[in-house]
Amino acid sequence: MVRRADSEAPSRGRGVGGGGGGGKVLVHMPSSEVVTSYEVLERRLRELGWERYLNDPCLLQFHQRSTVHLISVPRDFSRLKLVHMYDVVVKTRNVFEVRDAATTAAPP
Repeated sequence: MVRRADSEAPSRGRGVGGGGGGGKVLVHMPSSEVVTSYEVLERRLRELGWERYLNDPCLLQFHQRSTVHLISVPRDFSRLKLVHMYDVVVKTRNVFEVRDAATTAAPP
């Protein structure tokens, strides 16, 4: 799961949800683990057959040999945005989901 730092004011007219409140987190659904770092994300993606792709100075990229999908996230985890989280969700159907941070309980 990936945790997004909400240090920026929400942009008007863009983004998901319209109100204030806590940020969003990326959750690995089978384990209910919140992704808090790229180590966690990469470990979970590797379990699904995703591999690191190329070596870009600005991005971390992952691909699956069996598909044309490419997941790209900023190399700096603090710059991870909602659009990146949803990119992971769409390309790993039924494995990750985005949740409100305020309603996501930490696993016991």
